[in-house]
Amino acid sequence: MRMSTPEYQKARRHLARRDAVLKRLIRAVGPVTLRTNDDHFGILARSIISQQISTKAAIAIGGRVVKALGRGGLRPKNILATADEPLRAAGLSANKLLSLRDLAEKCASGEVPLRNLRDRDDEAVIEALIPVRGIGRWTAEMFLIFSLGRLDVLPVADYGLRAGVQRQYALDDLPDKATLSALGEPWRPYRSIGTWFIWRSFGNVPQSD
Repeated sequence: MRMSTPEYQKARRHLARRDAVLKRLIRAVGPVTLRTNDDHFGILARSIISQQISTKAAIAIGGRVVKALGRGGLRPKNILATADEPLRAAGLSANKLLSLRDLAEKCASGEVPLRNLRDRDDEAVIEALIPVRGIGRWTAEMFLIFSLGRLDVLPVADYGLRAGVQRQYALDDLPDKATLSALGEPWRPYRSIGTWFIWRSFGNVPQSD
């Protein structure tokens, strides 16, 4: 799902006025094409599957996992009803299988209230997600951007953002969290979009599908 074009246009104007580096980058990249995905559980499950492996491998393993789950696909009840063996055979490590089951259990029980997360502020969403095995702050922030469409998230631990800022702002070293936070302050209330433009400077955006 794509957010409203007028909102993105407003974000581009704001960022271009507040940051000369982003102004140049916005001209080079063009319109914001960020899309969000309303399949909250699927986004979180795939984020676990994709950890520490290539995008190509993540897509392949994700496809095999969905096939192993059978009709209904990537849903909590299907994960809980499927034995370990077919999921391990699909390519899941023991740790990722435990994480997926923990996610499924917490979503099925309501401990992670997927249907109500949209009504919570950013920090409350993060607090609801990080008790899940395999989900840290970075994964929760990606969920905020790509599933809930939150416009003002600055994932200061994201390597792509750090590396992009180092290159675009001609810094000697990778910026630390404090440096990134200070640099991104003028981007408010569109820090997600500022981050998206930095990601696009490399030609790709993580977890945008």
